[in-house]
Amino acid sequence: MLVKEIGEFGLIDRIARLLPSLAPDVVTGIGDDVAVLRTSGPAYLLATCDIQVEGIHFIRNAITPYQLGKKAIAINISDIAAMGGQACWILVSLAIPGDTEVAFIEELYTGMREQAGLAGAAIVGGNVSRMESCMAIDVTVLGQIAPEHLVVRSTARVGDSILVTGFPGQSRAGLELIRRPEIKIDEEVRRTLLARHLTPQPRLRDGQLLARSGLVHAMIDVSDGLLADLGHICEASGTGAQVGADQLPRGEGVDETAGCAGADALSWITSGGEDYELLFTAAPESVPELREMLLRETGTSCSEIGKITGAGGAVRLVLADGKDAPVSSGSGWDHFAGKD
Repeated sequence: MLVKEIGEFGLIDRIARLLPSLAPDVVTGIGDDVAVLRTSGPAYLLATCDIQVEGIHFIRNAITPYQLGKKAIAINISDIAAMGGQACWILVSLAIPGDTEVAFIEELYTGMREQAGLAGAAIVGGNVSRMESCMAIDVTVLGQIAPEHLVVRSTARVGDSILVTGFPGQSRAGLELIRRPEIKIDEEVRRTLLARHLTPQPRLRDGQLLARSGLVHAMIDVSDGLLADLGHICEASGTGAQVGADQLPRGEGVDETAGCAGADALSWITSGGEDYELLFTAAPESVPELREMLLRETGTSCSEIGKITGAGGAVRLVLADGKDAPVSSGSGWDHFAGKD
């Protein structure tokens, strides 16, 4: 059996079965994007890592080193945001060809330092190694959260409303503009979409507000694709979900760019990935308060897109004509299946 035959998440499941049972000081281990650990202090320790590999996650001539540095940090901070936590310390490991320009690395770290500073975190160490033909940037972020504010993906409740911040799909539209620069759209819209893909901003303050409200039951950031990440919530919570296609937020430029590319905008919104929005569940009666709170405190819009359904159900997308379309929880990005 090959890794590509079982996919990224099948591989993670197999690795998890090889590891020992969780120790008492592990609140959450493999199965969420962030490990949650008890310490001798009053706060939980949060730990997450993510890697950016040239040719898989980025094309070097399509992104500046400054942008790459910001993105490498931002996508890790986004995991901390989805738990409601505060990022504190960052470790960076580089694997680079020896003929890399020193100026490239300096600009890379300028972007990383600035993005870390926006989150109130500091880069405190790391490692450097040689790689022959491409570059990899591996980032580990450590953070903290008060136990009473922790939100995980495994506690969605049947009947919950499903909500998402911002506009999923814009990052995928930005990627298409990188791939096909000949597409003609308004230049301001183009800049917005490119920024959403090249320099996403984690919803750190939004996540903290949502967690501290006590009204959110489960939360995850949208990195693999909206429906795929909703599938992760459902799998962890033992539930199903139903999403209304006509309830999904339509971000500026997504429909236009998809139309120019001959692509399906709905597919980009539901499965495009790398949005780094927050996807969360809450009781229906809490939705107005949560939406108003986010808009008032951070200016972030929030859309109610569906409902959590019964135990063991599928993630379903209800189309505009009222028909239900079954959707696999693996419909988004999988490193080894190569879906996008």
